[in-house]
Amino acid sequence: MFKKPLAAACMMFAAGAYAGPLTDSVKIPYETFTLDNGLRVVVHTDRKAPVVAVNVWYHVGSKDEKPGKTGFAHLFEHLMFNGSENAPGEFFEPFEKAGATGMNGTTWLDRTNYFETVPTPALDMALWMESDRMGHMLGAIDQAKLDEQRGVVQNEKRQGENQPYGKSWEMIQEAAFPEGHPYSWSTIGSMEDLNAASLEDVKAWFHEYYGASNAVVVLAGDIDVETAKAKAEKYFGFVSPGEPLDRPKAWVAKRTEQKRVQTQDRVPQARLYKSWNTAELANSDSDVMQIVAELLAGGKNSRLYKRLVHEDQIATSVSVAYWPFELASLFTLVADAKPGVELAQVEQVIDEEIARFLKKGPDKKELERVRTSLFASFVRGSEKVGGWGGKSDILASNAVYMDDPGAFKKSLLTMEEATTKDVQKVAKRWLSEGDLVLEVTPFPKLAASGKDADRSKIPDAGDVPQLSFPAIERTELANGLNVVYARRDTVPQVNMSLMFDAGYAADFGSKLGITKFTSSVMLEGTKKRDALEIAEQLEALGAVWSVNNNVDVTSFNVSALTVNLRDTLDVYADILQNPAFRKGDVERKRALTLAGIAQEKSQPVSMALRTLPPLLYGDQHAYGIPLTGSGTEASVNSISIDDMKQFHARWIRPDNATLVAVGAMSMEELKPELERAFGKWKAPSADKGAKQMQSVQPPAKASVYLIDKPGAEQSIIFAGQLVGSAKSADNLALDMANTILGGAFTARLNMNLREDKHWAYGAYTFMVDAVAQQPLMAYAPVQTDKTKESVQEVARELQEYLGKNPAQAEELQRYQLNEVAKLPGSYETMNAVLGAMSSQVRFDRPDDYVVTYADRVKALTVDQVRQVAKTNMTPDKLTWVIVGDLSKIEAGIKSLNLGDIKVLDVDGNAVR
Repeated sequence: MFKKPLAAACMMFAAGAYAGPLTDSVKIPYETFTLDNGLRVVVHTDRKAPVVAVNVWYHVGSKDEKPGKTGFAHLFEHLMFNGSENAPGEFFEPFEKAGATGMNGTTWLDRTNYFETVPTPALDMALWMESDRMGHMLGAIDQAKLDEQRGVVQNEKRQGENQPYGKSWEMIQEAAFPEGHPYSWSTIGSMEDLNAASLEDVKAWFHEYYGASNAVVVLAGDIDVETAKAKAEKYFGFVSPGEPLDRPKAWVAKRTEQKRVQTQDRVPQARLYKSWNTAELANSDSDVMQIVAELLAGGKNSRLYKRLVHEDQIATSVSVAYWPFELASLFTLVADAKPGVELAQVEQVIDEEIARFLKKGPDKKELERVRTSLFASFVRGSEKVGGWGGKSDILASNAVYMDDPGAFKKSLLTMEEATTKDVQKVAKRWLSEGDLVLEVTPFPKLAASGKDADRSKIPDAGDVPQLSFPAIERTELANGLNVVYARRDTVPQVNMSLMFDAGYAADFGSKLGITKFTSSVMLEGTKKRDALEIAEQLEALGAVWSVNNNVDVTSFNVSALTVNLRDTLDVYADILQNPAFRKGDVERKRALTLAGIAQEKSQPVSMALRTLPPLLYGDQHAYGIPLTGSGTEASVNSISIDDMKQFHARWIRPDNATLVAVGAMSMEELKPELERAFGKWKAPSADKGAKQMQSVQPPAKASVYLIDKPGAEQSIIFAGQLVGSAKSADNLALDMANTILGGAFTARLNMNLREDKHWAYGAYTFMVDAVAQQPLMAYAPVQTDKTKESVQEVARELQEYLGKNPAQAEELQRYQLNEVAKLPGSYETMNAVLGAMSSQVRFDRPDDYVVTYADRVKALTVDQVRQVAKTNMTPDKLTWVIVGDLSKIEAGIKSLNLGDIKVLDVDGNAVR
């Protein structure tokens, strides 16, 4: 890109320079200009919703660190949320008031990015805030803030390493690259380097890497380039260009010999990783390797899944992690061995399949299937202007990595034009061995404008724009199946969810886990299609399908391209109406389900979620089961094919269902297709399923249950109780009471344990939406040596919320403003609309529930919130479940005298 004065800044358009029907169908037009200080700005106009995505990318990541000073890029990202010179408070607060969505910041090897989507009137506020921390940051960083965020980051590191296989990625990085390679250390850094980070080191990092010339700002959504120019100059023109930077060239460090590393950890299954260093991101081989990844291990119809999981049944899962980076990429296969199977056997099969692939390459049919699937995934991601994979993310990443926001078109074209021979040739180049370039040009003369925006106050976020939510239509098919539909013409697809009144509650009176098990097996084959045929046909149609369960509802979901709707519905309806329940499919899924239960029983959070609901509801309530819905080993082993057929007859039937859909067509066009697919589906003669969900009285007193996890680096604290139904008239007030207490980042519990004490990466309270009484839970993963103190703080916050420190009017107003302001940006995608409609159906809410939601929120009073808290919350009768190293935490918890203490095993059985 060349340098010109701002008035004649360089403009670029993603235009029709790329041949190929798939590539040409992707339209993300943009314009770009460069300020005199070197800041590059990319603008994409999309007026479908009154929101603008702001995406700020700095071309700096952990690769720019030095050995002994690792973790700086990520630590500084955290500091960027801790207030700037002219906005010293929490960075999130003005955005919560404005209704920002998709707000986050991330760091990886090559970049650090910050992003949010705001209502259009709040754009000035967002740009003021982003430019304030770009140009007015150093004066706000002091030793106290550094120490605070150092503690938060260290707890984030502990939380990640506390998970099964939590240290694997760090080990792969270290072993994959030679000593001194910028990718040979983890982004989060080492504990020692984090402890050694000084205030001077942090400020030097900002001076070196956070100048305007090292950043890209993308504005996508309800904005045009002229508006963007004026605002960019106003808010960012003053920022210093920063230091000239040398960019390292690609260093793939490809190996020619095999390298092996072994380690042991507390994990439920043996897991095999096979990793290759492959071409850097800018190399077209990197695009082709995306195809190779999908062909080998990208789903049920991939070669390794078919061989390892479906045919030989020696692994419970196999996947591929393909990470393209600037200097080199990593192509990593991950396989979990089935219990009793040696890793050597799994590795042998992987080697056989890769050798076969390299010798013959893919066939045209599977290449076309994968190509269509990759493009469909890209299309779906590009429906959004912000967030992960949205259009602002696409443009920003290509601007930073490729110096061309539209470079994604080149990548798509490479994938579209790749032949079977091309794919084979590239795969052979990089995967045939070794499994585990500089031009100097003058820097432009850059200078700050010398003019800054008014920094005396943060710009007002402006009025909340009008909510855009499609009208809802209802109809009924010939067989009585209810249809709830909304038209949204943003992208050419139809998303639908067939909701059955089943869910985990349908397990009661049967065998635990039967709902989740049966619904998953239904996707494995019909009377005329087996699992691989289903996967092949739907992938070829560009469809995405899934089954989801919660405590009340079992939903079979599909997203279809409109041009392929009829063919997609043929397969979708076949799955629902004609499941085969073949023995081979059942036993294969049984093994996967049992492996999944073992995984749950090794993870502290899922240990607690399996244990807590039965303690809250008892054994005579349909919700008194593990909240994961997976059941137990004994119950899953006992489920027969007849049991599954009976479950299907009682619960998966048209008189027990509602079809919810959102799509780019009229109801007049959609209904005939639905009639063709479902209209002749009749309910069986068997009685429809019924649920047992009587009211549960609170316990007489509090109780404490401990689960031992020897060597755990964190303790997982849960405290639960039952509150009213999500259908109740006061649920909105109760939800707001929960938000104030612990349901938001700036809520009391997280501000206490994370921001004040630094004992946890995050601490929250939440309700699990339910038709019957909902569980309200406090959740805090804390460092082991602060378990007792953290429990004390959780208990104190809950007690004081009903006593001397109830909800305050200022807190209510803050979250009311946030709830209302974020509504316009909350329903940008079809899936967001579908989710809202599904909730309305589940809880018998009126069709205008979303449209009238803002008025109901604004009408809430602090007295209502306080009263609903007193009516529902019983902090002196909580059921506590704490998972951790009992040798280190049990005595401290006992000294608190919270209630009777029992020690449970991972199955919830009393040990003592």
